[in-house]
Amino acid sequence: MKRFYKTTSVEAVPGGFDVRLDNRPIRSPAKAPLVFKSWPLAQAVAAEWEAQADEIDPNAMPLMQLASTAVDLIGKGREAIVDGVAAYAETDLLCYRAEHPQTLVERQTQAWQPLLDWAALRFDAPLHVNAGLMPKPQPADALRALRHAVEAYDDWTLSALQTATGACGSLIVALALIEGRIDAEEAFAVSQIDETFQIESWGEDPEATKRRANLRADITACRRFVDLLRV
Repeated sequence: MKRFYKTTSVEAVPGGFDVRLDNRPIRSPAKAPLVFKSWPLAQAVAAEWEAQADEIDPNAMPLMQLASTAVDLIGKGREAIVDGVAAYAETDLLCYRAEHPQTLVERQTQAWQPLLDWAALRFDAPLHVNAGLMPKPQPADALRALRHAVEAYDDWTLSALQTATGACGSLIVALALIEGRIDAEEAFAVSQIDETFQIESWGEDPEATKRRANLRADITACRRFVDLLRV
């Protein structure tokens, strides 16, 4: 789609703030109103629109995408999305450790165990750690507690949590990111320990490089979205 507007602005409205293009409020892809409760987040989304060149690239507007997801998808199918995000805890990345080589085992333990310990205290949700890749059941009480944690977030924060969980392959890492326990670069690093180890051993192909760059960008956008939302 070609750029169809000349100016961007942010205006106060009942309930929050509008982002406007040529003084017309933007809407979600499903044509729903987008009212931002945070002035800084509205300004950041307006900046994404302002930065567009002659052709509009939705992939260059991650904050706009997260806001649209909150309104169009989570607002209409919240329970199913909560279920999907919470389900990551059943086979969370941090709970499945390598058996060898020892260097990788140590890296995983040093990076992952503190986050599992944090989640056990923060959410009363201790998870079991397994050696190898065979799935093993987690305690029902812990899974229930983590689902309640996911369910407690508002739609906008849940939008960021959903994207971060998928990008990290771990609900625990995503929760730590959203809660401010770790920053975006740490979340990317701990979720990519296995891949980074393989790259150190065998090198990295262009597709893997592109994929990792996209994951890092998604994780960074999620943390920024939540930070701006809470200002």
